[in-house]
Amino acid sequence: MTLTDTQITRERLVAAVVTHQRLPQLQTTVRALLAQPGADLAAVLVVDNASTDGTADWLAQQQDPRLVVVHSADNLGGAGGFALGMRHAMETLSPDWIVVMDDDARPEPGAFAAFHALDMTGYDGFAAAVRHPDGTICEMNRPTYNPFWHKKVLARTLLGGGRGAFHLGPKEFATPGLRAVDGASFVGFFVRARTINQRGYPDPRLFLYGDDAIYTMSLTRAGHRIGFDPSVRFEHDSSTYSVADPRIRPLWKVYYYHRNLLILYRIATGIFFVPVLLLYVPRWLLKLRHYPGERRRFLRLFALALRDGLLGRTTTPHAAVLAIVQDATVSE
Repeated sequence: MTLTDTQITRERLVAAVVTHQRLPQLQTTVRALLAQPGADLAAVLVVDNASTDGTADWLAQQQDPRLVVVHSADNLGGAGGFALGMRHAMETLSPDWIVVMDDDARPEPGAFAAFHALDMTGYDGFAAAVRHPDGTICEMNRPTYNPFWHKKVLARTLLGGGRGAFHLGPKEFATPGLRAVDGASFVGFFVRARTINQRGYPDPRLFLYGDDAIYTMSLTRAGHRIGFDPSVRFEHDSSTYSVADPRIRPLWKVYYYHRNLLILYRIATGIFFVPVLLLYVPRWLLKLRHYPGERRRFLRLFALALRDGLLGRTTTPHAAVLAIVQDATVSE
């Protein structure tokens, strides 16, 4: 007797989505998630990060029993939202796996069926293949190898391979088969519940930028395996980065970007941290040329990020970061 898909008992998968002020994108994502069969996706948990654009009202009108909503009174950032969502899912929804995503990212049809079809024995996490709506690979969501853990990858990087030397590219996205990677983004990232019980949640104090790489690379460093297979496809309708404007906007994000990169680099580089620091800090300071009229504020944010990043400190209040940008006494 051959079992049909409906007769196969699948591990319980729960999706966690973090949203802030992007109701049209969230609507598309929630609909795409709820279009996945119930056998493939047990529940959809949405963390509303203090949105004021009608998100709460729209979510309250939805009738699908699989939809669970958690409202935060404050904007916790992506890191805080994912930590809150994953914790709530673990405490109330009894998942075997949790898959996380931003509000502008969603699974393609059949993505979760493809995930359940994989033999995930020996893997504690999984990274989906993420593309833009036009089908091109999403640069910010390419799974990565840590070159400092792999001699061949490090050699390719040093020989001028750039990001392509340690991020998966078109070849890997076109080659079927499950393989291990070292880090992933929080767009289509699956993690076992038992791994969360062992290692905890993303640090909510990271707020945004790099929290996904820090979390996933920390899992790998602790001995967990993260897999990738291009059969599990996600779409990311993102326009975060602009070639025309190299600045980080709004300005306060300069702090989180650089602080969190320093924390990530310490995890990734080990004994090579100081040489990497000496290489990148001057490059980051060269960004000053892109901030006419804001250079003093940029330098104050950068100095704070450098201090906190080197100390591994994530306790600086968000209000203190905003105060630097809003300080009327700063003369540019």
